[in-house]
Amino acid sequence: MDRTNGGIYTALGRHGELLDSDKSAWFQGRAAWTFANLYNTVEPRPEWLEAALSCGNFLHDRCPDLSGKLHFTVTAEGDPLRMRRYVFSECFAAIAYGALFHATGQVQWKERAMAAFDLFLKFNREPGHIAPKSSPETRPMKGLAPLMMTLVTAQDMRADLGDVFVRGKTLTQWAAEAIAEIRADFVKPDLKAVMEMVGPNGEIYDHFDGRLLNPGHSIEAAWFILREARHLGDDSMQRLGLDMLDWMWARGWDREHGGILYFVDLYGKPIQEYWHFMKFWWPHNEAIIATLMAHVMTGDPKYAEMHRQVHDWSYAHFPDREGGEWFGYLDREGRPTTELKGNMWKGPFHMPRQKLVCWQLLEGLS
Repeated sequence: MDRTNGGIYTALGRHGELLDSDKSAWFQGRAAWTFANLYNTVEPRPEWLEAALSCGNFLHDRCPDLSGKLHFTVTAEGDPLRMRRYVFSECFAAIAYGALFHATGQVQWKERAMAAFDLFLKFNREPGHIAPKSSPETRPMKGLAPLMMTLVTAQDMRADLGDVFVRGKTLTQWAAEAIAEIRADFVKPDLKAVMEMVGPNGEIYDHFDGRLLNPGHSIEAAWFILREARHLGDDSMQRLGLDMLDWMWARGWDREHGGILYFVDLYGKPIQEYWHFMKFWWPHNEAIIATLMAHVMTGDPKYAEMHRQVHDWSYAHFPDREGGEWFGYLDREGRPTTELKGNMWKGPFHMPRQKLVCWQLLEGLS
């Protein structure tokens, strides 16, 4: 924690030494949500609420530009460094502010949560706000990520605010719309695949970007959908989530060395991303959740075995027995490629969420 300026540093070395004082807006929101969610669901420890408020206030006060859009990175003091095209920082702000409303009862946090989600929806639903990565006239494409973020943000906000209306729809309706579009355009039963990028109506482009699959990302989406199916008691939605998990596990699990490959090609062709064979920490966190959730919901022993596989491989390779915490980036054989413990992408989110969600699932069995 930054005791001088507020907020949290995430660029840490093997033993916790500060490598870079710049701050990630993603992680001001993610950390605020993590600490506030622990305060709300595990134990009301004052230090957790203090940390959540520090990150939430820094995010709200120091990270937006004049339009309200959040920067991606800022200096330690909160001066702007980098603005990205997309608006995922706003999703992390929305869940952080919602959890802080739950923790404090202060209505401004509820208002901020709804405003942040409103801004995210505006940028993603109204044409012209986000510049396309490639020419839409030549090859229009859309991604899985904005739909996943719509779904999980709606779920997490609903847990803290109730099923409120944002831009004329309830959070449950926004979640349902996201799942419907994922089912219609990104899930390909004939290929047993979940696409990362498709054309406007779900078209598959036989090019590097069109064939690229991210198994960990799709498995994360699968448990978001399973969670919504559990919330609604929807068997069809549960089947969708299970299929997504099954197919992308089959494509992503490294049968030779264990662990989940970062990228694979839809047709088994070579991949242009040179890190495609690496084992990143977060897909394993998400697969640990997804497999346990699938087992709890179905009782099918195959999901218990999948959970054992990914859990045991992860805890055999990622933890640093000397310095604590997990390494984030392993080679294909499971060896660390860098000693850092955090950066602008890795911080207190995927691992604590894994532990919290799995604990809640297991508590429900007791």
